[in-house]
Parts: sequence; structure tokens; C-alpha cells
Amino acid sequence: MVRVPTALGPVDIELFDTAAPATVANYLSYVRSGAYNNTFFHRSIRNFVVQGGGYTWTDGAGGQPVKVPAAPPVVNEFSAARSNLRGTVEMAKLGGDPNSATSEWFVNLANNAENLDKQNGGFTVFGRVTTAGMAVMDAIAALPVQARNTCSATSGALTNLPVVNNPTSCAALNTSTLVMTGPVIELPTVQRDSDRIFNYLEAAFPGYAAPASPASGAISGYYFRYYAKTASYLATKDGQLYFLAPNIRADLFDLGTVVQWLAIAAAAGY
Repeated sequence: MVRVPTALGPVDIELFDTAAPATVANYLSYVRSGAYNNTFFHRSIRNFVVQGGGYTWTDGAGGQPVKVPAAPPVVNEFSAARSNLRGTVEMAKLGGDPNSATSEWFVNLANNAENLDKQNGGFTVFGRVTTAGMAVMDAIAALPVQARNTCSATSGALTNLPVVNNPTSCAALNTSTLVMTGPVIELPTVQRDSDRIFNYLEAAFPGYAAPASPASGAISGYYFRYYAKTASYLATKDGQLYFLAPNIRADLFDLGTVVQWLAIAAAAGY
């Protein structure tokens, strides 16, 4: 699983490394090289797809999207057993060339099998966004879209650009008006039950458990994560899940049993 941080919350993606090994390896090569750092979602089409992974942006005079350096294209691994349904993740590619996918990827907002399963050799499904992550993708899809082709030397890159804070000119495009992604990280393959719950809660409730804090720790029998942005903690001990926000209340808030929350997290894809 990988985590794509955004200002609207994290997007967690379960990768199908067994079913689409070449495509997953290609995607992870960009993740591990840092190529997706400071990228932004550059294409949003309502009830169809949201797409990113193609361009980075750095604020400054004459800011422009910069193409992510492309590795050699990956062979198409489309299979009818992995259809282009809502929440699935695919690699974008050039028209008329099934084996042209490089860095750009997209998330299906709807069931697009009738189109994308049959077009250009089929688009390879290599992952699925978790339930909590799809709430974030839906929020991105609901943002206003602007045609900002004249702002870019890259033809067509900003035709359907999702934006925040209503930029009114090319000069107003920056990291506060684009839907930026933070460094994409790999979540550990093998995790404690507590970590699976923490990951789910971070994705589902980023306002309370904003990710980007150090890894889990342990003290006095508690297994915990600290969230610096909200000065709060999630912790487990003796089969119970707790939340602590000292700035709000001094005592631990009992959220319920680990068994209950693990079932919720598992159902959401964690």
C-alpha cells in the first residue's frame, strides 16, 4: 500500500503487485526515486477520472508545470479480471499505443469499464483506493475546474485543471491553488493491527489525526502515534483504542475495542 498525501487528506492505494507486477514495479520506481514529490493533480473530469503523476510545480517567478522525467514505458498488463471500476487506479498512456504508460496515473471516479476496458488495449488496473481515500478523491473531483492551457508551455497539460482558492490568472497558480501531493510513501507490508487502525483513522479523520508524524512508538504499555499538527495521540492498550488531545481534555477518550476498529479498518481496505 502507498499513501499519497494531499491538503484534503491522504489517498491510500492498495497495490496489486501479484496481478500486475510490471505496472506496480514501474509505479514504485517513481515513488522510491522521489519523482512524485511536489506533483499535482492536473486533470479532473467529473464522474470520470482524476489524474496526476505527470507534472511537478515549484513556486517562483514564472512558475510552470515541469514534466516528471519518464522512465522507459511499461508493458500493458490489462486483464478483464481487473476491470476499470470506481476506485481503481490505472496508468495513463498515449493514444494508439497500449505499451506507452510511464509516470501518469489516474483514479476512476465511476465504473468506466465500457470505455476504458476496451480502449487502446485496455487500461491496466494496478491498484485500488481505500474507502477513506475515495472520500478525498471525491472532494478533489468536486473542486472547480479551469482551462489553463495558456499558462503552460506543455500543450494540453492544464485543460481540465482542478483548483482551490479560485485563481484568476496564470500568475495566481501556485502550490496554494493547485491540488498538490506530498511525497508518496510506502506503508509497511506487514503491520500490527494497531497500525492498520491508525492508518485507517488518519485517512478517515485527517482533521484529528493528520498524518506526517513519526512512526509508532511504545510507552507504559501503550502503543501509540503522535500527531504534531493537532497535538493529539492515538493509542492502544489491553485491547482498547484511545484518543488523547491534551489541549482539549486531559484524560484519555476510550474509542472502543481494537477488535471493533480492526473490523472497520479491514472493511475499508486496511
